[in-house]
Amino acid sequence: IESFESLTAVVYIRNISPDLTNWFMTSAVSSSITTIRIGSRKSQLALIQTYWVKEELSKKFPNIKFEVHTMSTKGDKILDVPLAKIGDKALFTKELELGMMNREIDFAVHSLKDLPTRLPEGLGLAVISERENPADALVVHEKHKDKQIETLPKGAVIGTSSLRRLAQLRHHFPHFEFKDVRGNLNTRLAKLDSGEYDALILAAAGLGRLGMSDRIHQVIPKEISLHAVGQGALGIECLSDNEKLISLLKEAIEHPPTRDRCLAERAFLRDLEGGCLVPIGVNTEINGDQLTMTGIVASIDGTKRVKDTVTGSLSEPEKLGSELAHLLREQGAQEILDEIFATLERG
Repeated sequence: IESFESLTAVVYIRNISPDLTNWFMTSAVSSSITTIRIGSRKSQLALIQTYWVKEELSKKFPNIKFEVHTMSTKGDKILDVPLAKIGDKALFTKELELGMMNREIDFAVHSLKDLPTRLPEGLGLAVISERENPADALVVHEKHKDKQIETLPKGAVIGTSSLRRLAQLRHHFPHFEFKDVRGNLNTRLAKLDSGEYDALILAAAGLGRLGMSDRIHQVIPKEISLHAVGQGALGIECLSDNEKLISLLKEAIEHPPTRDRCLAERAFLRDLEGGCLVPIGVNTEINGDQLTMTGIVASIDGTKRVKDTVTGSLSEPEKLGSELAHLLREQGAQEILDEIFATLERG
């Protein structure tokens, strides 16, 4: 709404018909927008997520044309190096962000766990979608279908590309052999099924979105592995001054409970100066107007870790995340992270 006359009209209509008011507000937001370009990575999972966003927006705003534009990111191109050794917090987002700043796309859809907590100047996290199950999942070779993670044999080869999963699982299961695994989901599953691995640890949400929930052999309990910050949710990033677009996205996509949980998680990660590639895990739960958050920082070998839980007002999620980060720092989290960063720098 860009004029006093429009505002007066909305107030007047509201007194007559709520339905008509909603129609008017939707029209006011979208009337000057005819085409919106959505940026996405080229992977199968990224496209499924992006087309879900496109569908939700199209249902809400049928008069707007939504186009999907795909890009390959650095993380998509480098498949023969463990993610942590590449050392770039924007592995899966930088090219999309350049596309927005160059006005080639209007917004980008990310797996929120891949989106750095500090964004380039001029860009912002516009909305967060409803979260799928954020837990990690065990996927096993057929010969272990009668096993759970607790009963896999000594020396079992476990595939994961995540230092967070690696650190927590090494703490609980030092008798396993852990091996890096890269590639898209189908490639990873093919390596598992060929016998290269005894089991893989993957995100339950990704498997579900790809229609592969039947491959989930066990959802890993949070007592064993806390999930990644933002895992299971989608984050939509756009130019922070594009108020019309942000309003449109919020109306169609935003899920407030997920938003509040993820804002707390991202504040926790940001205040620890960590990235999505380091061994930092979280779990958040909403109970009434209270938010409870558990966080962990662990060494890569699993021998050192600090873990704690805080509860606070749901109305101040980022404050709660910062409080937990401060608490873990006092318990030695910074020393663990410094050791990890020094190790990664040495290669």
